Amino acid sequence: MSIDENLNTSPEIDLEVVKKRAVKGVVVLTGRTFFLSILSFLATGLLTVFLDPSQFGIFWMVSAVVNFLAYFSDIGLAAALIQKKEKVREEDLSTTFLVQELLVFVILIVLFFATPIFVKIYHLDFEGKLLLYSLGISLFLSSLKTIPSVLLERELEFGKLVLPQILENLTYNILAVFLAWRGFGLRSFTYSVLARGLVGLVAMYLLRPWKPKILFATSSFSHLIKFGLPYQVNTLLATVKDDGLTAVLGGILGGAGLGFLGWAQKWGQAPLRFFMDQVIKVTFPAFSRMQDEKNQLRSSLERSLFFISLLVFPSLFGLLALAPLLVGIIPKYIKWQPALIPLYLIGGNTVFASVSTQLTNLLNATGRIKTTFKLMVMWTILSWLLIPFLAYRFGVNGAAFGYLLLGISSIVAVIIVRRFLPFSFSRSFLKPLLSSLVMFFLIVSLRINFPSNFKSLILLILVGAFSYLVLIYLLVGEVFKEDVKKSFKVFFGRGK
Repeated sequence: MSIDENLNTSPEIDLEVVKKRAVKGVVVLTGRTFFLSILSFLATGLLTVFLDPSQFGIFWMVSAVVNFLAYFSDIGLAAALIQKKEKVREEDLSTTFLVQELLVFVILIVLFFATPIFVKIYHLDFEGKLLLYSLGISLFLSSLKTIPSVLLERELEFGKLVLPQILENLTYNILAVFLAWRGFGLRSFTYSVLARGLVGLVAMYLLRPWKPKILFATSSFSHLIKFGLPYQVNTLLATVKDDGLTAVLGGILGGAGLGFLGWAQKWGQAPLRFFMDQVIKVTFPAFSRMQDEKNQLRSSLERSLFFISLLVFPSLFGLLALAPLLVGIIPKYIKWQPALIPLYLIGGNTVFASVSTQLTNLLNATGRIKTTFKLMVMWTILSWLLIPFLAYRFGVNGAAFGYLLLGISSIVAVIIVRRFLPFSFSRSFLKPLLSSLVMFFLIVSLRINFPSNFKSLILLILVGAFSYLVLIYLLVGEVFKEDVKKSFKVFFGRGK
């Protein structure tokens, strides 16, 4: 669907298998996680009912601290294994595993001894400390899954790869909602994070068994680090830009303010997590196999951007149009009304991110890591200059506006990619964007005249979905129809 079928293959996978798995990967990761994502969104909605904004703020702050430290648990060796054109050897896998576990061990020691500092900065109580430690243990459990995950990605076995994620999220969301309902407060996150890590680890090794070995091969390490280290430097900048900045904003906005901003980010970026992440996971190894085929690469980029835009834009604009109604009719949800303006601003950032993220993914897959590095430096500097300043001057709304400005700067990535791969704006994302904007204004105009109740909500959703489908069909025509048919054929088809 979103991946071109003319791929250069590694020796590990036959051409026909690669073609089927590349196409099926996008469909499987999107289709089979559909119910899971709905569960996650419902769980988040229930958690925001049962928990206070300050508790969400603490969860966001502590998660950001651990995510920031987690960066140093990897030096890009896993990404290098996926990118490697030759067949991976056992010493490659064992060396990567050993290095990563040593780094994780160091991170956990740092986390333990730095706890008093975090407690003082973020005013954490005992419950906050427990959450901090549980996230640290979760980091260790996640690191143990790295090699089986890499092997499944290299084999493009995304159907198997998604099953542990389904079990993890089911465990986390159901347990978190139940515990929050029972009054466990912040500890709902603590127990749920640990349960998620254990379930995911067991499931991964059942699906892709691999026996860890204590082995370090200098030749493997030196080969993998050539790609891995530059790749990880870009990841560091992204971590500093996102999680590091969130930790700083916690000190500026406080727990409640960061809770409002986190709520806006959670829902404003939900369409990206729902749809785009699935495509990115498939296109990185797929783009890597077609680096020398410029026409196929351009076609695949256009179709992957179209697929992302086709689903992300209507979901986002529909959510933005209905958000005031949702806040008004869901019991105990009126407390999130101050987060509506940040939600709209974060939504603007999401529009640009849905395009720029895939473009940087293309740059990495085709070996242009230095270009990605320059872009990440630009975005990191802009983030730290704009967002804390605007947050200090204008509070939560100012921080959200800073994220919007950061999103607009993504135009630079479009310009850079089009210099060596002149893809089409119209075929990629302009038509889905136009259809989504028309749908947005239609829903807003109708919402004003509708009573605030669940019947109105359902009716507006149906009207919005129908109007979007009609508009996109008129603009795209038979291409849309054929892609839908192909998706069902691949998803339900037989074979590898």
